Amino acid sequence: MGADHRQHSRARSAGRGTGRGLGLRGRQAVTLGCAAVLLAGCASMPDSGDVTPVKASRQGDSQVRVYPVPPRDNAEPGEIVEGFLEAMTGDDPGFATARKYLTQQAAQSWRPEERTTVLSAAPVPQAGRSRQQVDRDLPRDPQSLVYPLSGQKIATVDERHAYRPLAPAPYSETIRLVQQRSADGKDKEWRIDSLPQGLVVGESDFQRNYKSVNTYYFASGKNWVVADPVYIRRRQDPVTKMDSLTQTVKALLEGPTTWLQPVVESRFPEGTALGEGVTSLTIDDRNTLKVPLNGKADNVGRDQCRKMAAQILFTVGDLASTKVQQVELLHSDGRRALCVLGEDQKPDFYADHTSALRETPYFVTAEGRLAQLPAGTKESGDPRPVYGPFGNGQLEIEKAAISRDEQRAAAVSQGGSALRVASIVADVELPEALVTSRGAKAEDRLSAPSWDGRNDLWVADRDPAAPRLLMVPGGTGKPLTVTAPWLTGGVRVEELRVSEDGVRIALRLQRDGKTTLHMGRVERQGSGDRQKVAVVDLQSIAPRMDSVASVSWAGPSRLVVLGKLDGGVQQIRYLLTDGSATVAVIPGLNQVTTVAAANEERVPLVAATDDGIVRLEGGANWQPVTEHGASPVYPG
Repeated sequence: MGADHRQHSRARSAGRGTGRGLGLRGRQAVTLGCAAVLLAGCASMPDSGDVTPVKASRQGDSQVRVYPVPPRDNAEPGEIVEGFLEAMTGDDPGFATARKYLTQQAAQSWRPEERTTVLSAAPVPQAGRSRQQVDRDLPRDPQSLVYPLSGQKIATVDERHAYRPLAPAPYSETIRLVQQRSADGKDKEWRIDSLPQGLVVGESDFQRNYKSVNTYYFASGKNWVVADPVYIRRRQDPVTKMDSLTQTVKALLEGPTTWLQPVVESRFPEGTALGEGVTSLTIDDRNTLKVPLNGKADNVGRDQCRKMAAQILFTVGDLASTKVQQVELLHSDGRRALCVLGEDQKPDFYADHTSALRETPYFVTAEGRLAQLPAGTKESGDPRPVYGPFGNGQLEIEKAAISRDEQRAAAVSQGGSALRVASIVADVELPEALVTSRGAKAEDRLSAPSWDGRNDLWVADRDPAAPRLLMVPGGTGKPLTVTAPWLTGGVRVEELRVSEDGVRIALRLQRDGKTTLHMGRVERQGSGDRQKVAVVDLQSIAPRMDSVASVSWAGPSRLVVLGKLDGGVQQIRYLLTDGSATVAVIPGLNQVTTVAAANEERVPLVAATDDGIVRLEGGANWQPVTEHGASPVYPG
């Protein structure tokens, strides 16, 4: 390789890490940045002067655009590999530039939409080797080179846009190059003829190009919606040429992710898609999103149509870039309206049909009483014990859960051996225990309970001799043993939190001294006391965390988690239910034992520390609320 190429290689390797450098043919590589001055406004772009190499991305900056460049004439093999890897991080239509680095056959067979492999940093190509060096059984072929690719794989995104985090593991694939005649037939040029399917990108490039959105489906057999997070392109999708709004609706119409599909339903008839040729959806001056559909939806009834519109309204409502007030579904002729649904009708499709904002946190006082903290106000106020046996001192409780209508509480007492349910709005007698544990030690008895949006109560009995996951239908009557095939081999439930929709459960599980975070799918058959309930297909959603100390639901698809990341210090952070991190930043807090959030994202976080209970108001820092207390919870 010549001196020029060595210079390009050095420039590119210097740019690797958080994002790959554009050292390759630096004078021709262009990024549209204004990253640092964007908040102040970008006055203009220069139209003269040299183009200098810059990093492809910096910490996933979504404002940076990467414009890949085609291969130059007589490019060296290493330039072809580097140029192709760079072109994969762009978003030009059809990945046309990236395909110019491929042979005609490879360009036709490469399917970048099939999957995306996310590495901790941009993939690193090693020096090219001949096929004979790679496999000594192959005949010598001086016109073929193999470039091994290496890195650390941390996540994948499948063809249904579902993100899956992975414990960091070595990534090893190969790219093969061959020589072919140039377009004019005078020279031979290197091109890639074999490569991994899909896209392979570093984490920062992934964050720059993709964003998470919630698609919504109905819980099976129910009239409320469930959030299903997926990843779409931030700008135009290179394959479909759709903007982010249209991509999101298209992803919804394609159906739920494979993991969630067994417990949700789409109200769209099978085969429903956007109208033929629709690549862009617009919002009119009345903030109405009109969605043309194909003929599969032409004959739906009004009730079904409203539910279809609700799925879209919830889905696009989570896009910060839109202000949709109503959704209008259109007949396949593109003119007639099938139905219209407005923002004011969304509560019809909540699991919790009451309109009250659940913003009151509760906690256990130093005397073992259940008390209310003042709602999310800046005034501290004084905590108030609840009514009934959990607040009047009849029973010393240790941990509790509040029903979502805030009428009842479930409390664990007697060293973790007994679970009771009682009113917290009226003075009643102390009820009998619904569940008891025979564990020899307190830590081997009952976990903290949790309520779902169906008013069912969940708790784990951690007795090593007979570990059980239990559900009490309606919070009364005989507890049902939940089928949990994973609850074997020394696995112990440290904490459980059920989603409002009742189809997902967050679990902190301990095994061999390590506590990890998982998401389980709740499957039900039948109803009432005779129903069969199972928690299956557990997904590790924080594989890069060394330990997880507390978890709470913080929205329809978001969790707030207290834990240590890769051997670092303990921190509080948000995770989505698919395991991907959010950009929201939570101020640091020392000596935290528990963190709690409400299902409504506007409500402040609360946490228990060695110095009492603290609260985090939006845009502020943690503020002390009371000096003594533990186990803060919101309804749920």
